[in-house]
Amino acid sequence: MKAFAATALGFILSAQAAFATEPVFPPASRIGIVPPADMTVSRRFSGFENEEKAAAINFVEMPAQAYEQVVKGFTKDALKRQGLNETSRETLKLGDKAGVLIGGTMEGPVEGRKWVMAVKGEGVAGLIIAQVRGGADGYSEAQIREALKTVALRGPISVEEQVSAMPFRLGDMAGFRPVRAISGNSVLFTDGPKDTIKAVEQPILIMAASLNAAPSAGEQRNQFARAALNANQILKDVRIERSESFRFKGQDWHEIVAKAVEVESGQPIIVMQTIRFEPGRYVRMVGLTRVEQRDENLRRFRAVIDGVETKL
Repeated sequence: MKAFAATALGFILSAQAAFATEPVFPPASRIGIVPPADMTVSRRFSGFENEEKAAAINFVEMPAQAYEQVVKGFTKDALKRQGLNETSRETLKLGDKAGVLIGGTMEGPVEGRKWVMAVKGEGVAGLIIAQVRGGADGYSEAQIREALKTVALRGPISVEEQVSAMPFRLGDMAGFRPVRAISGNSVLFTDGPKDTIKAVEQPILIMAASLNAAPSAGEQRNQFARAALNANQILKDVRIERSESFRFKGQDWHEIVAKAVEVESGQPIIVMQTIRFEPGRYVRMVGLTRVEQRDENLRRFRAVIDGVETKL
């Protein structure tokens, strides 16, 4: 029954998106838009996409106070490092919302157009990234800009509701609690009284799902896992203690345990990254703990990832 309900919701959301005249909100998202024609709610991230036209609009929710800092970071050089060669910039007033919309061409091996928009409302801000890859068969500049300017922001949604909309189900939580959901496919967990954790004073666990295909061969997966761990910007001086692939519950897994340093504080920590591979998708868990809590928390991290089930 739950699987049927989830499938039915998916069809309803897709139909709403395809014929929308009012903003459509992806599940558990505080950001919505009137999407361009033929764009539907994505199963891979919080936002909309049309795979045939190689187009996507991705939402990232932020605290309202983060807006000014994000906009300040929208320099041409910074955007270029993120793959956007700026050709236009517009300051927006959208009802009671303030916004900035930047457009341009995509930098790098993939050709196309890209737009970055930041918007601020009461109690929440949003970062919206749109891109159309390839030539002129996708959406026009006017279509994307018109859709972005329909952005709507709604009131708070509980963390529990956001977690329930993730592309995975959680089993044994091993004492951890959800703190924040990110981009419709990731959840941050901790154990302790604080929601803002500095210097890994409380253990941190991040669970993320991806519908992008991962490498299928053993050594390629090893390289993929190491690259994913080293891309984590809150870590430095990563020294791998153990890196191995294995089979468990009929699926392929890869796990790394390493010593590292938390960048901001210089605190020595232990990091555990476990990736569970499935056909056409994977689930990745990263757990961070202080050295003195190593044995207890590594066991708890594994209990959480072992109990995760991906949704159809």
